Amino acid sequence: MYSTETAKADMIREISGVNTRKCMKCGKCSASCPAYDEMDVRPHQFVSYVESGDVSSLLESKSLWKCLSCFACVERCPRDVKPAKLIEAARLMVIRQRGGNYLSPDEVPELLDEELPQQLLASAFRKYSK
Repeated sequence: MYSTETAKADMIREISGVNTRKCMKCGKCSASCPAYDEMDVRPHQFVSYVESGDVSSLLESKSLWKCLSCFACVERCPRDVKPAKLIEAARLMVIRQRGGNYLSPDEVPELLDEELPQQLLASAFRKYSK
């Protein structure tokens, strides 16, 4: 679908509308991330990877799916870089490459717990299906 790493990085920037060059590597986005400890690639690293064109590492990362889509990183960024939008765009790219959704509706019931808020379900459908 996308021939080169540069083309993939350009597509992520286009989908997200994010200018990765604005990032000054302050790390405030990662410092505010509630899922930081669960991620192998942190929000500030997503920006750096897209900027450098190392997109394959991102697309194979577990962090792509660990991101809570809470947009805390977007709120904390002093340069308005929006790392969460890059993550959303990378998710969309993976879903498009697979030709379907990350989760099928049949897989959802076994993942549910009665303690989970309903907002989580709405967020999960937004996150895992495009």
